[in-house]
Amino acid sequence: MAEHAGRRCCLGWDFSTQQVKVVAVDAELNVFYEDSVHFDRDLQEFGTQGGVHVHEDGLTVTSPVLMWVQALDIILEKMKASGFDFSQVLALSGAGQQHGSVYWKAGASQVLASLSPDLLLHEQLQTSCCLDRGSGANSPHHTGPLQPSRTLLRVPPSGISSWDVMPPGDAGKACFSISDCPVWMDSSTTAQCHQLEATVGGAQALSCLTGSRAYERFTGNQIAKLYQQNPEAYSHTERISLVSSFAASLFLGSHSPIDYSDGSGMNLLRIQDKVWSQACLGACAPHLEEKLGLPVPSCSVVGAISSYFVQRYGFPPGCKVVAFTGDNPASLAGMRLEEGDIAVSLGTSDTLFLWLQEPTPTLEGHIFCNPVDPQHYMALLCFKNGSLMREKIRDELASSSWSEFSKALQSTEIGNCGNLGFYFDVMEITPEIIGRHRFSAENHEVSAFPWDVEIRALIEGQFMAKKIHAEGLGYRVMPKTKILATGGASHNRDILQVLADVFGTPVYVIDTANSACVGSAYRAFHGLAAGTDVPFSEVVKLAPNPRLAAAPTPGASQVYEALLQRYAMLEQRILTQTRGPPE
Repeated sequence: MAEHAGRRCCLGWDFSTQQVKVVAVDAELNVFYEDSVHFDRDLQEFGTQGGVHVHEDGLTVTSPVLMWVQALDIILEKMKASGFDFSQVLALSGAGQQHGSVYWKAGASQVLASLSPDLLLHEQLQTSCCLDRGSGANSPHHTGPLQPSRTLLRVPPSGISSWDVMPPGDAGKACFSISDCPVWMDSSTTAQCHQLEATVGGAQALSCLTGSRAYERFTGNQIAKLYQQNPEAYSHTERISLVSSFAASLFLGSHSPIDYSDGSGMNLLRIQDKVWSQACLGACAPHLEEKLGLPVPSCSVVGAISSYFVQRYGFPPGCKVVAFTGDNPASLAGMRLEEGDIAVSLGTSDTLFLWLQEPTPTLEGHIFCNPVDPQHYMALLCFKNGSLMREKIRDELASSSWSEFSKALQSTEIGNCGNLGFYFDVMEITPEIIGRHRFSAENHEVSAFPWDVEIRALIEGQFMAKKIHAEGLGYRVMPKTKILATGGASHNRDILQVLADVFGTPVYVIDTANSACVGSAYRAFHGLAAGTDVPFSEVVKLAPNPRLAAAPTPGASQVYEALLQRYAMLEQRILTQTRGPPE
Protein backbone atom coordinates (compact mmCIF):
# COMPACT_ATOMS: atom_id res chain seq x y z
CA MET A 1 0.00 0.00 0.00
CA ALA A 2 3.03 2.28 -0.02
CA GLU A 3 2.03 3.67 -3.42
CA HIS A 4 -1.19 4.98 -1.83
CA ALA A 5 0.48 6.83 1.04
CA GLY A 6 -0.75 10.40 1.21
CA ARG A 7 -3.75 9.64 -1.02
CA ARG A 8 -6.62 11.51 0.59
CA CYS A 9 -9.86 9.65 0.26
CA CYS A 10 -13.33 8.77 1.51
CA LEU A 11 -14.45 5.29 2.52
CA GLY A 12 -17.70 3.73 1.40
CA TRP A 13 -19.12 0.80 3.37
CA ASP A 14 -21.88 -1.68 2.55
CA PHE A 15 -23.37 -3.90 5.27
CA SER A 16 -25.33 -6.10 2.88
CA THR A 17 -27.20 -9.34 3.42
CA GLN A 18 -24.27 -11.63 2.69
CA GLN A 19 -21.15 -9.58 3.38
CA VAL A 20 -19.55 -6.37 4.55
CA LYS A 21 -17.67 -4.50 1.82
CA VAL A 22 -15.52 -1.39 1.74
CA VAL A 23 -14.03 0.78 -0.99
CA ALA A 24 -11.64 3.72 -0.80
CA VAL A 25 -12.22 6.48 -3.36
CA ASP A 26 -9.73 9.30 -3.91
CA ALA A 27 -10.43 12.95 -4.69
CA GLU A 28 -10.50 12.19 -8.45
CA LEU A 29 -13.18 9.56 -7.69
CA ASN A 30 -10.93 6.61 -8.50
CA VAL A 31 -11.48 3.44 -6.48
CA PHE A 32 -8.03 2.37 -5.27
CA TYR A 33 -8.81 -0.09 -2.48
CA GLU A 34 -11.60 -2.61 -1.90
CA ASP A 35 -12.12 -5.57 0.37
CA SER A 36 -14.92 -7.68 1.82
CA VAL A 37 -15.80 -10.22 4.49
CA HIS A 38 -18.30 -12.88 3.47
CA PHE A 39 -20.47 -14.06 6.36
CA ASP A 40 -21.02 -17.70 5.33
CA ARG A 41 -17.39 -18.22 4.32
CA ASP A 42 -15.45 -16.07 6.77
CA LEU A 43 -17.68 -16.29 9.86
CA GLN A 44 -18.85 -19.88 9.73
CA GLU A 45 -19.29 -20.04 13.50
CA PHE A 46 -22.54 -18.10 13.15
CA GLY A 47 -24.07 -20.83 10.98
CA THR A 48 -25.75 -18.54 8.45
CA GLN A 49 -26.83 -19.49 4.96
CA GLY A 50 -26.88 -16.55 2.58
CA GLY A 51 -26.06 -14.39 5.59
CA VAL A 52 -29.26 -15.25 7.47
CA HIS A 53 -30.99 -17.79 9.68
CA VAL A 54 -34.28 -19.02 8.25
CA HIS A 55 -36.32 -20.25 11.18
CA GLU A 56 -38.47 -23.35 11.21
CA ASP A 57 -41.74 -21.50 10.73
CA GLY A 58 -40.45 -20.54 7.27
CA LEU A 59 -41.45 -16.90 7.84
CA THR A 60 -39.02 -15.64 10.45
CA VAL A 61 -35.62 -14.66 9.00
CA THR A 62 -32.88 -13.09 11.13
CA SER A 63 -29.18 -12.30 11.23
CA PRO A 64 -26.89 -12.25 14.28
CA VAL A 65 -26.05 -8.65 15.08
CA LEU A 66 -22.69 -9.66 16.49
CA MET A 67 -21.76 -11.20 13.13
CA TRP A 68 -21.96 -7.75 11.54
CA VAL A 69 -19.75 -6.28 14.27
CA GLN A 70 -17.20 -9.07 13.97
CA ALA A 71 -17.11 -8.66 10.17
CA LEU A 72 -16.22 -4.99 10.65
CA ASP A 73 -13.44 -5.99 13.04
CA ILE A 74 -12.01 -8.44 10.50
CA ILE A 75 -12.07 -6.04 7.57
CA LEU A 76 -10.47 -3.20 9.54
CA GLU A 77 -7.73 -5.52 10.77
CA LYS A 78 -7.13 -6.68 7.19
CA MET A 79 -6.83 -3.06 6.04
CA LYS A 80 -4.41 -2.32 8.88
CA ALA A 81 -2.29 -5.38 8.07
CA SER A 82 -2.13 -4.35 4.41
CA GLY A 83 -0.68 -0.97 5.34
CA PHE A 84 -3.76 1.07 4.46
CA ASP A 85 -3.16 4.68 5.49
CA PHE A 86 -6.20 5.52 7.61
CA SER A 87 -4.75 8.96 8.40
CA GLN A 88 -5.76 10.11 4.91
CA VAL A 89 -9.49 9.32 5.31
CA LEU A 90 -11.43 12.58 5.17
CA ALA A 91 -14.88 11.09 5.72
CA LEU A 92 -16.82 7.87 5.49
CA SER A 93 -20.38 6.83 4.86
CA GLY A 94 -22.12 3.57 4.22
CA ALA A 95 -25.15 1.53 3.33
CA GLY A 96 -27.06 -1.21 5.09
CA GLN A 97 -29.47 -3.83 3.83
CA GLN A 98 -32.83 -2.09 3.98
CA HIS A 99 -35.52 -2.88 6.55
CA GLY A 100 -33.33 -4.79 9.03
CA SER A 101 -33.40 -3.49 12.61
CA VAL A 102 -31.08 -3.56 15.62
CA TYR A 103 -32.18 -3.18 19.25
CA TRP A 104 -29.62 -1.55 21.57
CA LYS A 105 -30.01 -2.51 25.21
CA ALA A 106 -30.10 0.08 27.98
CA GLY A 107 -26.50 1.02 28.78
CA ALA A 108 -25.19 0.39 25.27
CA SER A 109 -24.52 4.09 24.68
CA GLN A 110 -22.09 4.15 27.62
CA VAL A 111 -20.28 1.12 26.19
CA LEU A 112 -20.03 2.77 22.75
CA ALA A 113 -18.66 5.94 24.30
CA SER A 114 -15.95 4.18 26.31
CA LEU A 115 -14.52 1.59 23.91
CA SER A 116 -10.97 0.43 24.63
CA PRO A 117 -8.61 0.56 21.62
CA ASP A 118 -6.88 -2.53 23.01
CA LEU A 119 -9.87 -4.75 22.23
CA LEU A 120 -11.89 -5.53 19.12
CA LEU A 121 -15.38 -4.08 18.83
CA HIS A 122 -17.26 -7.35 19.05
CA GLU A 123 -15.51 -8.27 22.32
CA GLN A 124 -16.79 -5.10 23.93
CA LEU A 125 -20.33 -5.29 22.53
CA GLN A 126 -20.39 -9.02 23.18
CA THR A 127 -23.61 -10.85 23.88
CA SER A 128 -23.17 -13.36 26.66
CA CYS A 129 -26.36 -15.37 26.56
CA CYS A 130 -25.62 -18.53 24.69
CA LEU A 131 -23.23 -21.02 23.19
CA ASP A 132 -19.44 -20.85 23.14
CA ARG A 133 -18.80 -20.81 19.40
CA GLY A 134 -15.08 -20.21 19.09
CA SER A 135 -14.95 -16.44 18.92
CA GLY A 136 -12.30 -16.19 21.59
CA ALA A 137 -8.56 -16.54 21.52
CA ASN A 138 -8.55 -19.68 19.37
CA SER A 139 -10.75 -18.25 16.60
CA PRO A 140 -8.95 -17.98 13.25
CA HIS A 141 -10.72 -14.70 12.51
CA HIS A 142 -9.24 -12.61 15.30
CA THR A 143 -6.14 -10.51 15.38
CA GLY A 144 -4.81 -8.31 18.13
CA PRO A 145 -5.18 -8.75 21.88
CA LEU A 146 -8.13 -10.92 22.79
CA GLN A 147 -9.99 -12.15 25.82
CA PRO A 148 -12.21 -15.24 26.02
CA SER A 149 -15.62 -14.41 24.65
CA ARG A 150 -18.78 -16.05 23.45
CA THR A 151 -20.73 -15.45 20.25
CA LEU A 152 -24.29 -16.17 19.38
CA LEU A 153 -26.01 -18.89 17.44
CA ARG A 154 -29.58 -19.47 18.42
CA VAL A 155 -32.44 -20.40 16.13
CA PRO A 156 -35.86 -20.93 17.73
CA PRO A 157 -37.13 -24.50 17.87
CA SER A 158 -40.01 -25.66 15.72
CA GLY A 159 -43.20 -23.68 16.18
CA ILE A 160 -41.57 -20.63 17.75
CA SER A 161 -41.41 -17.50 15.59
CA SER A 162 -40.11 -15.05 18.15
CA TRP A 163 -36.79 -13.34 17.64
CA ASP A 164 -34.04 -14.33 20.06
CA VAL A 165 -34.21 -12.43 23.36
CA MET A 166 -31.66 -12.03 26.12
CA PRO A 167 -32.56 -13.96 29.29
CA PRO A 168 -33.34 -11.64 32.25
CA GLY A 169 -30.21 -12.80 34.07
CA ASP A 170 -28.03 -11.26 31.38
CA ALA A 171 -29.24 -7.72 32.00
CA GLY A 172 -26.28 -5.34 31.84
CA LYS A 173 -23.95 -7.88 30.22
CA ALA A 174 -24.95 -7.30 26.63
CA CYS A 175 -25.42 -4.33 24.33
CA PHE A 176 -28.39 -5.77 22.43
CA SER A 177 -31.91 -6.55 23.63
CA ILE A 178 -32.24 -9.22 20.97
CA SER A 179 -29.26 -10.93 19.44
CA ASP A 180 -30.78 -12.28 16.22
CA CYS A 181 -32.28 -9.31 14.36
CA PRO A 182 -35.12 -9.37 11.82
CA VAL A 183 -34.01 -8.57 8.26
CA TRP A 184 -35.71 -7.77 4.96
CA MET A 185 -36.45 -11.43 4.20
CA ASP A 186 -38.62 -11.72 7.34
CA SER A 187 -42.31 -12.13 6.53
CA SER A 188 -43.69 -13.03 9.96
CA THR A 189 -45.52 -9.75 10.68
CA THR A 190 -48.72 -10.06 8.61
CA ALA A 191 -50.93 -9.45 11.65
CA GLN A 192 -49.02 -6.29 12.54
CA CYS A 193 -49.34 -5.04 8.94
CA HIS A 194 -53.12 -5.40 9.10
CA GLN A 195 -53.20 -3.57 12.42
CA LEU A 196 -51.12 -0.68 11.09
CA GLU A 197 -53.21 -0.21 7.96
CA ALA A 198 -56.44 -0.38 9.97
CA THR A 199 -55.17 2.30 12.35
CA VAL A 200 -54.46 4.88 9.63
CA GLY A 201 -57.47 4.21 7.40
CA GLY A 202 -56.32 1.52 5.00
CA ALA A 203 -53.46 0.54 2.72
CA GLN A 204 -53.75 3.53 0.38
CA ALA A 205 -53.86 5.99 3.28
CA LEU A 206 -50.69 4.43 4.71
CA SER A 207 -49.01 4.61 1.31
CA CYS A 208 -49.86 8.30 0.93
CA LEU A 209 -48.46 8.91 4.40
CA THR A 210 -45.30 6.79 4.38
CA GLY A 211 -44.66 5.99 0.70
CA SER A 212 -45.65 2.31 0.89
CA ARG A 213 -48.54 0.17 2.04
CA ALA A 214 -47.72 -2.07 4.98
CA TYR A 215 -45.04 -4.65 4.20
CA GLU A 216 -44.02 -7.53 6.46
CA ARG A 217 -40.33 -6.65 6.18
CA PHE A 218 -40.79 -2.96 7.02
CA THR A 219 -39.35 -1.95 10.36
CA GLY A 220 -42.45 -0.51 12.01
CA ASN A 221 -44.16 -3.89 11.73
CA GLN A 222 -41.06 -5.70 13.00
CA ILE A 223 -41.02 -3.39 16.02
CA ALA A 224 -44.73 -4.00 16.65
CA LYS A 225 -44.14 -7.77 16.66
CA LEU A 226 -41.26 -7.45 19.12
CA TYR A 227 -43.33 -5.26 21.45
CA GLN A 228 -46.31 -7.64 21.34
CA GLN A 229 -44.37 -10.88 21.74
CA ASN A 230 -41.44 -9.74 23.89
CA PRO A 231 -42.48 -6.62 25.83
CA GLU A 232 -39.63 -7.07 28.32
CA ALA A 233 -37.00 -6.95 25.57
CA TYR A 234 -38.70 -3.87 24.12
CA SER A 235 -38.77 -2.13 27.49
CA HIS A 236 -35.02 -2.80 27.94
CA THR A 237 -34.26 -1.22 24.54
CA GLU A 238 -32.76 2.27 24.68
CA ARG A 239 -32.44 2.76 20.92
CA ILE A 240 -33.69 1.09 17.74
CA SER A 241 -31.44 1.39 14.69
CA LEU A 242 -31.75 0.36 11.10
CA VAL A 243 -28.81 -1.70 9.85
CA SER A 244 -27.49 1.49 8.25
CA SER A 245 -27.67 3.68 11.36
CA PHE A 246 -26.40 0.77 13.49
CA ALA A 247 -23.25 0.60 11.36
CA ALA A 248 -22.84 4.37 11.55
CA SER A 249 -23.17 4.15 15.34
CA LEU A 250 -20.16 1.83 15.52
CA PHE A 251 -18.01 4.47 13.82
CA LEU A 252 -19.46 7.35 15.83
CA GLY A 253 -19.20 5.77 19.26
CA SER A 254 -22.75 6.93 19.89
CA HIS A 255 -26.23 6.30 18.50
CA SER A 256 -26.44 7.63 14.96
CA PRO A 257 -29.71 9.09 13.72
CA ILE A 258 -31.72 7.39 10.99
CA ASP A 259 -31.53 9.20 7.65
CA TYR A 260 -34.61 10.28 5.69
CA SER A 261 -34.07 7.89 2.78
CA ASP A 262 -33.64 4.63 4.71
CA GLY A 263 -36.16 5.88 7.27
CA SER A 264 -38.81 6.05 4.57
CA GLY A 265 -38.63 2.25 4.29
CA MET A 266 -40.11 1.74 7.75
CA ASN A 267 -43.87 2.50 7.34
CA LEU A 268 -43.26 5.15 10.01
CA LEU A 269 -41.90 8.31 8.34
CA ARG A 270 -44.17 10.91 6.79
CA ILE A 271 -42.38 11.33 3.47
CA GLN A 272 -43.79 14.79 2.70
CA ASP A 273 -42.59 16.60 5.85
CA LYS A 274 -39.99 13.99 6.93
CA VAL A 275 -41.05 13.52 10.53
CA TRP A 276 -42.28 10.41 12.29
CA SER A 277 -46.01 9.79 11.93
CA GLN A 278 -47.51 9.84 15.41
CA ALA A 279 -50.39 7.63 14.26
CA CYS A 280 -47.99 5.00 12.90
CA LEU A 281 -45.73 5.15 15.95
CA GLY A 282 -48.71 4.70 18.25
CA ALA A 283 -49.96 1.74 16.25
CA CYS A 284 -46.63 -0.06 16.64
CA ALA A 285 -45.38 0.44 20.21
CA PRO A 286 -45.30 2.94 23.09
CA HIS A 287 -42.44 5.41 23.60
CA LEU A 288 -41.24 4.58 20.09
CA GLU A 289 -40.23 8.10 19.07
CA GLU A 290 -37.65 8.37 21.84
CA LYS A 291 -36.23 4.96 20.90
CA LEU A 292 -35.86 6.00 17.24
CA GLY A 293 -34.48 9.51 17.72
CA LEU A 294 -35.05 12.32 15.23
CA PRO A 295 -34.44 11.52 11.54
CA VAL A 296 -31.91 13.63 9.59
CA PRO A 297 -31.24 14.52 5.93
CA SER A 298 -29.28 11.79 4.19
CA CYS A 299 -26.35 14.11 3.40
CA SER A 300 -25.90 15.13 7.06
CA VAL A 301 -22.55 14.94 8.80
CA VAL A 302 -23.66 13.16 11.97
CA GLY A 303 -20.37 13.60 13.82
CA ALA A 304 -16.65 12.90 13.91
CA ILE A 305 -15.25 9.39 14.10
CA SER A 306 -14.96 7.79 17.54
CA SER A 307 -11.63 8.09 19.37
CA TYR A 308 -11.56 4.26 19.33
CA PHE A 309 -10.80 4.31 15.59
CA VAL A 310 -8.34 7.16 15.97
CA GLN A 311 -6.32 5.27 18.56
CA ARG A 312 -6.59 1.73 17.19
CA TYR A 313 -6.33 2.36 13.44
CA GLY A 314 -4.96 5.88 13.03
CA PHE A 315 -7.98 7.66 11.59
CA PRO A 316 -7.60 11.44 11.86
CA PRO A 317 -9.70 12.94 14.70
CA GLY A 318 -11.40 15.21 12.17
CA CYS A 319 -12.65 12.33 9.99
CA LYS A 320 -16.36 12.94 9.41
CA VAL A 321 -19.14 10.35 9.53
CA VAL A 322 -21.86 11.12 6.99
CA ALA A 323 -25.25 9.56 7.68
CA PHE A 324 -25.47 5.96 6.44
CA THR A 325 -28.47 5.02 4.28
CA GLY A 326 -30.11 1.96 2.72
CA ASP A 327 -28.45 -0.12 0.04
CA ASN A 328 -31.00 0.82 -2.63
CA PRO A 329 -30.66 4.59 -2.05
CA ALA A 330 -26.87 4.19 -1.95
CA SER A 331 -27.01 2.40 -5.31
CA LEU A 332 -28.94 5.35 -6.75
CA ALA A 333 -26.04 7.54 -5.63
CA GLY A 334 -23.48 5.08 -7.02
CA MET A 335 -25.17 5.12 -10.43
CA ARG A 336 -25.34 8.94 -10.24
CA LEU A 337 -28.97 9.22 -11.22
CA GLU A 338 -30.16 12.75 -11.82
CA GLU A 339 -33.56 14.40 -11.99
CA GLY A 340 -35.83 12.50 -14.39
CA ASP A 341 -33.45 9.54 -14.78
CA ILE A 342 -34.36 5.91 -14.41
CA ALA A 343 -32.12 2.95 -13.58
CA VAL A 344 -33.15 -0.50 -14.76
CA SER A 345 -31.44 -3.49 -13.19
CA LEU A 346 -32.08 -6.50 -15.45
CA GLY A 347 -31.20 -9.33 -13.11
CA THR A 348 -32.87 -12.40 -11.65
CA SER A 349 -35.60 -9.97 -10.76
CA ASP A 350 -35.90 -6.68 -12.61
CA THR A 351 -35.72 -3.55 -10.44
CA LEU A 352 -36.42 0.06 -11.34
CA PHE A 353 -34.98 3.06 -9.49
CA LEU A 354 -36.72 6.31 -10.39
CA TRP A 355 -35.87 9.93 -9.61
CA LEU A 356 -39.15 11.71 -8.85
CA GLN A 357 -40.05 15.34 -8.21
CA GLU A 358 -43.66 14.83 -7.12
CA PRO A 359 -44.45 11.26 -6.07
CA THR A 360 -47.84 9.60 -6.38
CA PRO A 361 -47.83 6.81 -3.76
CA THR A 362 -49.90 3.78 -4.73
CA LEU A 363 -50.49 0.25 -3.45
CA GLU A 364 -47.51 -0.99 -5.47
CA GLY A 365 -43.85 -0.06 -5.31
CA HIS A 366 -42.14 2.16 -2.78
CA ILE A 367 -41.50 5.89 -2.52
CA PHE A 368 -38.38 6.87 -0.56
CA CYS A 369 -36.89 10.24 0.21
CA ASN A 370 -34.09 10.94 -2.24
CA PRO A 371 -30.65 10.20 -0.72
CA VAL A 372 -28.80 12.97 -2.59
CA ASP A 373 -31.47 15.70 -2.89
CA PRO A 374 -33.72 16.28 0.14
CA GLN A 375 -36.29 18.13 -2.00
CA HIS A 376 -36.93 15.16 -4.29
CA TYR A 377 -37.82 11.48 -4.05
CA MET A 378 -36.88 8.10 -5.42
CA ALA A 379 -39.15 5.21 -6.23
CA LEU A 380 -38.44 1.50 -6.37
CA LEU A 381 -40.37 -1.11 -8.32
CA CYS A 382 -39.49 -4.80 -8.35
CA PHE A 383 -40.60 -7.40 -10.92
CA LYS A 384 -39.96 -11.05 -10.05
CA ASN A 385 -40.20 -12.38 -13.60
CA GLY A 386 -36.98 -10.91 -14.91
CA SER A 387 -33.98 -12.74 -16.33
CA LEU A 388 -35.26 -16.18 -15.31
CA MET A 389 -38.32 -15.62 -17.51
CA ARG A 390 -36.18 -14.37 -20.39
CA GLU A 391 -33.92 -17.40 -20.06
CA LYS A 392 -36.91 -19.77 -20.06
CA ILE A 393 -38.27 -18.35 -23.30
CA ARG A 394 -34.75 -18.38 -24.79
CA ASP A 395 -34.36 -22.06 -23.91
CA GLU A 396 -37.84 -22.98 -25.17
CA LEU A 397 -37.80 -21.06 -28.45
CA ALA A 398 -34.26 -19.97 -29.34
CA SER A 399 -32.23 -23.16 -28.84
CA SER A 400 -30.83 -21.74 -25.56
CA SER A 401 -28.99 -19.16 -27.68
CA TRP A 402 -28.94 -15.43 -26.98
CA SER A 403 -27.82 -14.95 -30.57
CA GLU A 404 -30.99 -16.62 -31.86
CA PHE A 405 -33.00 -14.66 -29.30
CA SER A 406 -31.55 -11.41 -30.67
CA LYS A 407 -32.32 -12.44 -34.26
CA ALA A 408 -36.00 -12.67 -33.30
CA LEU A 409 -35.94 -9.11 -31.96
CA GLN A 410 -34.14 -7.90 -35.10
CA SER A 411 -36.53 -9.61 -37.53
CA THR A 412 -39.84 -8.54 -35.97
CA GLU A 413 -41.48 -5.13 -36.24
CA ILE A 414 -41.54 -2.51 -33.52
CA GLY A 415 -44.91 -2.99 -31.89
CA ASN A 416 -45.04 -6.66 -32.92
CA CYS A 417 -47.99 -6.06 -35.29
CA GLY A 418 -50.15 -5.38 -32.23
CA ASN A 419 -49.52 -8.74 -30.53
CA LEU A 420 -49.10 -8.38 -26.76
CA GLY A 421 -48.00 -10.89 -24.13
CA PHE A 422 -47.82 -11.29 -20.36
CA TYR A 423 -45.29 -13.82 -19.06
CA PHE A 424 -45.37 -14.58 -15.34
CA ASP A 425 -44.26 -18.11 -14.49
CA VAL A 426 -44.13 -17.12 -10.81
CA MET A 427 -46.62 -14.82 -9.09
CA GLU A 428 -45.60 -11.31 -10.07
CA ILE A 429 -45.34 -8.47 -7.55
CA THR A 430 -46.41 -5.72 -9.92
CA PRO A 431 -49.09 -6.66 -10.95
CA GLU A 432 -50.19 -9.70 -8.93
CA ILE A 433 -50.64 -12.04 -11.89
CA ILE A 434 -49.38 -15.53 -12.65
CA GLY A 435 -49.41 -17.40 -15.95
CA ARG A 436 -48.81 -16.64 -19.62
CA HIS A 437 -51.42 -14.59 -21.46
CA ARG A 438 -51.24 -13.70 -25.18
CA PHE A 439 -53.48 -11.28 -27.10
CA SER A 440 -53.86 -10.63 -30.81
CA ALA A 441 -54.08 -7.15 -32.31
CA GLU A 442 -57.88 -7.45 -31.88
CA ASN A 443 -57.47 -8.13 -28.12
CA HIS A 444 -58.50 -11.78 -28.48
CA GLU A 445 -56.64 -14.15 -26.16
CA VAL A 446 -54.71 -16.76 -28.12
CA SER A 447 -52.86 -19.88 -27.05
CA ALA A 448 -49.57 -19.32 -28.85
CA PHE A 449 -47.51 -16.99 -31.04
CA PRO A 450 -44.89 -17.82 -33.68
CA TRP A 451 -41.52 -18.19 -31.94
CA ASP A 452 -40.12 -14.83 -33.02
CA VAL A 453 -43.35 -12.98 -32.18
CA GLU A 454 -43.32 -14.66 -28.77
CA ILE A 455 -39.83 -13.39 -28.01
CA ARG A 456 -40.64 -9.80 -28.97
CA ALA A 457 -43.94 -9.99 -27.04
CA LEU A 458 -42.02 -11.04 -23.94
CA ILE A 459 -39.46 -8.20 -24.10
CA GLU A 460 -41.92 -5.50 -25.18
CA GLY A 461 -44.36 -6.61 -22.50
CA GLN A 462 -41.73 -6.53 -19.75
CA PHE A 463 -40.71 -2.97 -20.62
CA MET A 464 -44.25 -1.70 -21.20
CA ALA A 465 -45.20 -2.96 -17.74
CA LYS A 466 -42.24 -1.10 -16.27
CA LYS A 467 -43.19 2.16 -17.95
CA ILE A 468 -46.88 1.89 -17.01
CA HIS A 469 -46.17 1.22 -13.35
CA ALA A 470 -43.42 3.83 -13.17
CA GLU A 471 -45.87 6.42 -14.49
CA GLY A 472 -48.36 5.27 -11.86
CA LEU A 473 -45.86 6.39 -9.21
CA GLY A 474 -45.50 9.83 -10.80
CA TYR A 475 -42.59 9.22 -13.19
CA ARG A 476 -42.50 11.26 -16.41
CA VAL A 477 -39.92 11.25 -19.19
CA MET A 478 -38.17 14.63 -19.36
CA PRO A 479 -36.11 16.07 -22.26
CA LYS A 480 -32.81 15.16 -20.55
CA THR A 481 -34.01 11.81 -19.18
CA LYS A 482 -31.70 8.86 -19.63
CA ILE A 483 -32.00 5.22 -18.67
CA LEU A 484 -29.06 3.54 -16.95
CA ALA A 485 -29.17 -0.21 -17.53
CA THR A 486 -27.32 -2.74 -15.41
CA GLY A 487 -27.50 -6.47 -14.78
CA GLY A 488 -26.97 -9.49 -17.00
CA ALA A 489 -29.45 -8.59 -19.76
CA SER A 490 -27.88 -5.13 -20.15
CA HIS A 491 -25.14 -6.84 -22.19
CA ASN A 492 -27.69 -7.64 -24.94
CA ARG A 493 -27.92 -4.61 -27.22
CA ASP A 494 -31.12 -5.81 -28.92
CA ILE A 495 -32.93 -6.04 -25.59
CA LEU A 496 -31.71 -2.54 -24.73
CA GLN A 497 -32.98 -1.26 -28.10
CA VAL A 498 -36.50 -2.36 -27.17
CA LEU A 499 -36.08 -0.63 -23.81
CA ALA A 500 -35.06 2.62 -25.54
CA ASP A 501 -37.97 2.38 -27.99
CA VAL A 502 -40.63 1.67 -25.35
CA PHE A 503 -39.51 4.51 -23.06
CA GLY A 504 -38.59 6.85 -25.91
CA THR A 505 -35.30 7.82 -24.30
CA PRO A 506 -31.65 6.80 -24.73
CA VAL A 507 -30.24 3.88 -22.78
CA TYR A 508 -26.75 3.95 -21.28
CA VAL A 509 -24.76 1.22 -19.57
CA ILE A 510 -22.53 1.75 -16.59
CA ASP A 511 -20.17 -0.41 -14.59
CA THR A 512 -21.99 -0.65 -11.26
CA ALA A 513 -19.87 -3.23 -9.45
CA ASN A 514 -20.25 -2.41 -5.75
CA SER A 515 -22.63 0.46 -6.60
CA ALA A 516 -23.86 0.76 -3.00
CA CYS A 517 -20.28 0.88 -1.72
CA VAL A 518 -19.10 3.39 -4.31
CA GLY A 519 -22.29 5.41 -3.83
CA SER A 520 -21.55 5.56 -0.11
CA ALA A 521 -18.08 6.99 -0.80
CA TYR A 522 -19.62 9.54 -3.19
CA ARG A 523 -22.10 10.48 -0.46
CA ALA A 524 -19.22 10.94 1.99
CA PHE A 525 -17.68 13.47 -0.40
CA HIS A 526 -21.10 15.12 -0.75
CA GLY A 527 -21.40 15.43 3.04
CA LEU A 528 -17.95 17.03 3.17
CA ALA A 529 -19.05 19.54 0.52
CA ALA A 530 -21.77 20.89 2.84
CA GLY A 531 -24.40 18.50 1.52
CA THR A 532 -27.52 20.43 0.66
CA ASP A 533 -25.64 23.57 -0.45
CA VAL A 534 -23.72 21.78 -3.20
CA PRO A 535 -25.50 19.61 -5.80
CA PHE A 536 -24.52 15.96 -5.68
CA SER A 537 -24.00 16.03 -9.45
CA GLU A 538 -21.29 18.68 -8.97
CA VAL A 539 -19.48 16.53 -6.40
CA VAL A 540 -19.39 13.44 -8.65
CA LYS A 541 -18.75 15.13 -12.01
CA LEU A 542 -15.29 13.50 -12.28
CA ALA A 543 -16.71 9.97 -12.06
CA PRO A 544 -16.61 7.80 -15.22
CA ASN A 545 -19.40 8.58 -17.67
CA PRO A 546 -21.89 5.91 -18.75
CA ARG A 547 -21.73 4.68 -22.36
CA LEU A 548 -24.57 5.12 -24.84
CA ALA A 549 -25.94 1.68 -25.75
CA ALA A 550 -29.19 2.39 -27.63
CA ALA A 551 -31.05 5.43 -28.92
CA PRO A 552 -34.81 5.38 -29.62
CA THR A 553 -35.79 4.40 -33.15
CA PRO A 554 -37.51 7.30 -34.95
CA GLY A 555 -41.27 6.82 -34.85
CA ALA A 556 -41.18 4.19 -32.11
CA SER A 557 -42.82 6.43 -29.49
CA GLN A 558 -45.92 6.83 -31.66
CA VAL A 559 -46.24 3.07 -32.06
CA TYR A 560 -45.94 2.41 -28.33
CA GLU A 561 -48.23 5.26 -27.29
CA ALA A 562 -51.27 3.25 -28.40
CA LEU A 563 -49.82 -0.12 -27.35
CA LEU A 564 -49.16 1.09 -23.80
CA GLN A 565 -52.83 1.99 -23.38
CA ARG A 566 -53.88 -1.45 -24.67
CA TYR A 567 -51.34 -3.19 -22.44
CA ALA A 568 -52.64 -1.40 -19.35
CA MET A 569 -56.24 -2.24 -20.28
CA LEU A 570 -55.44 -5.92 -20.86
CA GLU A 571 -53.49 -6.09 -17.60
CA GLN A 572 -56.59 -4.91 -15.77
CA ARG A 573 -58.71 -7.47 -17.67
CA ILE A 574 -56.42 -10.30 -16.52
CA LEU A 575 -56.45 -9.01 -12.94
CA THR A 576 -60.26 -8.86 -12.95
CA GLN A 577 -60.50 -12.39 -14.33
CA THR A 578 -58.12 -13.81 -11.75
CA ARG A 579 -59.30 -12.05 -8.59
CA GLY A 580 -62.69 -10.57 -9.47
CA PRO A 581 -63.81 -6.96 -9.82
CA PRO A 582 -62.74 -4.42 -7.19
CA GLU A 583 -65.10 -4.06 -4.27
